[in-house]
Amino acid sequence: MAISYPLSLPTAAGIAKVRLTANSIVGISSSPFTAKQQVYKYPGQFWEADITLPPMKRVDAEYWISFLLKLGGSYGTFLLGDPNAATPRGIATGTPLVNGASQTGQELVTDGWTTSTTGILKAGDYIQLGSASSAQLYKVLDDVNSNGSGQATLTIYPDLRSSPSDNATITVSNAKGVFRLANGQQAWDINEASIYGITFPAREAL
Repeated sequence: MAISYPLSLPTAAGIAKVRLTANSIVGISSSPFTAKQQVYKYPGQFWEADITLPPMKRVDAEYWISFLLKLGGSYGTFLLGDPNAATPRGIATGTPLVNGASQTGQELVTDGWTTSTTGILKAGDYIQLGSASSAQLYKVLDDVNSNGSGQATLTIYPDLRSSPSDNATITVSNAKGVFRLANGQQAWDINEASIYGITFPAREAL
């Protein structure tokens, strides 16, 4: 049977630790005479993750090993989010939607929230735009309140990858993005007690 990407993470044993890295590509040049800097922000922004699984016996480890081998190195993709932030800190009620097409940059205008709500989202909450292979993971950078019409403007990281369509659904729980393995190698450790150790690096699939 053909493998369909993106894959979902195995549920066996869960994840022990994730190191998330936000990358922003910025060019800086300094004058050799005055040391004055010129700074240019490039559009390149992306997530990286280093994932550590808990020590486990073979009964659970083989599900993870099979998952990693299905990816074929950096070829295949999988869905990943912050496992500690599946539930937003904010109220996050309503049916949030993108409010207006052709949006770009670091702000996203939205509507469909519960009206006149303080803390509809909180700084650090994640949202997801798109689904399956088009899922994109964004982090909210400021506390957000909805107005009397249920509208709210979100400041997010990274900048919008592409302009979402008007009325596109915004996912606020279990938000995920599409990732791939950072390289073509995958190893796992097995000790004398038959305990498996598995770690793997990943990078957002762009």
